[in-house]
Amino acid sequence: MTTIAASTPYLSVNNIEVIYDHVILVLKGVSLQVPKGKIVALLGANGAGKSTTLKTISTLLRGERGDVTKGEVQFKGERVDHLTPNELVKRGLSQVMEGRHCFGHLTIEENLLTGAYTRSIPRAELKAALEAVYQYFPRLKERRGSQAGYTSGGEQQMCAIGRALMAKPSMILLDEPSMGIAPQIVEEIFDIVKDLNQKEGVSFLLAEQNTTVALRYADFGYILENGRVVMEGEAKELANNEDVKEFYLGVAGAERKSFRDMKFYRRRKRWLA
Repeated sequence: MTTIAASTPYLSVNNIEVIYDHVILVLKGVSLQVPKGKIVALLGANGAGKSTTLKTISTLLRGERGDVTKGEVQFKGERVDHLTPNELVKRGLSQVMEGRHCFGHLTIEENLLTGAYTRSIPRAELKAALEAVYQYFPRLKERRGSQAGYTSGGEQQMCAIGRALMAKPSMILLDEPSMGIAPQIVEEIFDIVKDLNQKEGVSFLLAEQNTTVALRYADFGYILENGRVVMEGEAKELANNEDVKEFYLGVAGAERKSFRDMKFYRRRKRWLA
């Protein structure tokens, strides 16, 4: 199986176990890596544990009665799972939440400005950062004075990503960017993600149910099922994998089973640790 071990991991998640309400085991030994300057897709059906994985990394999990009972998270070579979300943002790691979570009563521009609250920068530099976001999202510049709550889902998703960019992150955790958005807008957003990655060097860990689109833009992918990584590989390899086509791309049209039922399924040693 192809791995990215040869690349120095910018982000490293090591054997993470998560329990909600002291009872419900959600993540069961999840390990993954994101090299610097790459886009890594975290794939799987609804309820597989994608969002929980991202919230574990960003330490937002604590606000949802979730506890990390095992494992660790490292960013830029340092352990960070004990830090606050605010401290992580200052270190260059930001999360764009599932469902966008824009401030509906604020304008688009006011929403964007809230993303720079961790940065003590002069007004001129703040204005330049805002214009840089508008360069990537010209649609937001057109709607800059509109209340975010009255804009489309696609515009709100752009606003959420733009707000994260205002913190000048070196890495973004992007959770379900295609959810509830028209297909043509999904393509536009993913094109912008690719541009940010190639032109600005921003690394991405992308949680997504839309496997087809995600694998087209990502460099590497992990597939989660029931809180465990069941497959990983280069994005092109996963897109061409017959099992992935059958279970996630709907090519074979067979009744969906678990990867556990497949002869190609491999039990990973780290699950047993």
